[in-house]
Amino acid sequence: MNDVKPTARAGKPGRPEVGSYVMDTGTEKVGLVMGHEGPYVQLRSYGGGREWDAAPDALRPATPAERLSAATAYANARSRGEVP
Repeated sequence: MNDVKPTARAGKPGRPEVGSYVMDTGTEKVGLVMGHEGPYVQLRSYGGGREWDAAPDALRPATPAERLSAATAYANARSRGEVP
């Protein structure tokens, strides 16, 4: 009945897997892991947008509630015409 997928899986020690959702504790934003560059993890906001770099030690798996909140914020912004 519970079909929630894990939000962050370690691709390498201390680095979340590409495609997982994490909470960037430095910015308090949920991000989708897009890749790794040097010591940083590249993240993109739910629904798209510009990527940002985050230190791996500032990341933790996003909770289902955090993912839902990010999705709701995006849907609301889209309904107001603020994002495509």
